[in-house]
Amino acid sequence: MSDYIVRATAAEGQIRAFAATTRDLVEYAKNIHNTSPIATAALGRLLTAGSMMGSMMKGDDDLLTLQIICDGPIKGITVTADAQANVKGYVYNPEVMLPPSPKGKLDVGGAVQTGILNVIKDMGLKEPYVGQTELVSGEIAEDLTYYYATSEQVPSCVALGVLMNKDNTVKQAGGFIIQLLPFADEAVIDQLEKKISEINSITALLDKYETPEVILEHILGDFGLEILDKINTQFYCNCTKERVEKAIVSIGKKDIQEMIDENEPIEVNCHFCNTNYHFSVDELKKIVKRSRQN
Repeated sequence: MSDYIVRATAAEGQIRAFAATTRDLVEYAKNIHNTSPIATAALGRLLTAGSMMGSMMKGDDDLLTLQIICDGPIKGITVTADAQANVKGYVYNPEVMLPPSPKGKLDVGGAVQTGILNVIKDMGLKEPYVGQTELVSGEIAEDLTYYYATSEQVPSCVALGVLMNKDNTVKQAGGFIIQLLPFADEAVIDQLEKKISEINSITALLDKYETPEVILEHILGDFGLEILDKINTQFYCNCTKERVEKAIVSIGKKDIQEMIDENEPIEVNCHFCNTNYHFSVDELKKIVKRSRQN
């Protein structure tokens, strides 16, 4: 398998961990959205987080949405994922360009700046769970770490990275989420904090170790790491012309009729996968006819 997520435990179940390699899906997202290097890095980080967080969902039909609404020039990012780690997403301004950060890296924080992070979990209940926190850095990983601490009260370390080649292709992408369970011993907590503090850069780990298993072994090997399983993750959009037709119906018969009266076909774009769906005037007439029958 190319892109995948490893799920693991350590310290006799006191720690749970997820690690992912996502180079192919981030490259795919870059190509369909024609994103700049900064936009690729920002979207890639959130896609990677979404894939891991989606895999944490319990029900097969559960859906996760991560939404960043921000003041920076990237304007916002939206990612959705399901429990099978299928993930999709887009940035609001895919062409954003900025000088490198003071550390000489892609300035994702400068592209995002201040704003809010929404985490929406649709688990088939009457209302979805919605958690909202302010962005603390715009670097995305730190923002998700803060979200877990404040909204879910789960001490976590989130690390996300996208490493670009000079030709604007994706060299490496991935990350990890390590969480302490409520019954974790203080000694385990102290030891884990020390180990994590020694990590300089997730992209350096990705570039050096490559696989999620080796990265988790590097971090949690002294804690009795136990790999539970690994699952495929991919960029996947479930949009179809039939789904788009239902969206057209929802705007109302009057508005559709106005489109027909103008005698011009329409084009509807899916933000997630950038697919365009064309509807001729005859197709619009059939949509109106079917909606009347219903």
